[in-house]
Amino acid sequence: MTVLGLGLFTLIGVGIRLLVMMTIQQRNQRLNRQINERLRTLIAAYKTLGGSFTGDLAVDPSHLRDRRRRGEGGAEEAEAPAPSAEPGGSERARRIRDAVEGALSDIVLLGTEEQVRLAERAARELIGGRPVHTHELVVSLRDFIRKALDLAPIPPELTIPMQGPARPSASGGGRGKGERGGGEGRQGGGGGGMGMGMGMGMGGGLGLAEGDEPPSGGRHG
Repeated sequence: MTVLGLGLFTLIGVGIRLLVMMTIQQRNQRLNRQINERLRTLIAAYKTLGGSFTGDLAVDPSHLRDRRRRGEGGAEEAEAPAPSAEPGGSERARRIRDAVEGALSDIVLLGTEEQVRLAERAARELIGGRPVHTHELVVSLRDFIRKALDLAPIPPELTIPMQGPARPSASGGGRGKGERGGGEGRQGGGGGGMGMGMGMGMGGGLGLAEGDEPPSGGRHG
């Protein structure tokens, strides 16, 4: 009875220990996934808000309708109803503004208290129609990400230039055309393969027919 009691007690203890270990492991995995997702989102926001060192580092909050109301660009731009009539600068500013607004939304969701305050102030400046500089928010993001990744802080003697929103990539028109061209090429290749297969099948069928019962004059054909 003593041996059975000791064995039962040991079994219960091992089971409790395994259960606790599995619970802690699942909790750690969940926390790691949350931290990784948060870091991934904040790193993407950092690249958007601070991916440029040159050019105009402020975010232009104006929309096309605001430009038309102010009459900027002359009567021709004011009468143009389609967004495609925007000049290249306006289209680029619009893409930068949209990307910055998305990054600010992510920071409000997953950022620290300081970062949320800075993002909220930047969003209010955008709503108020004032140009927004994101350097202060970029510095806060950079320090937080380096600390979360156990990286050494940036040496204080280094003077990093001001950072601003990343320049937007080229529009997807060329890529869409390339993909369409590639799709057409693949379709053409598929059609060529079908034609070759049909030709081989028909040639093979004719060869069999000619081997079985060669018609008159068929060999000359």
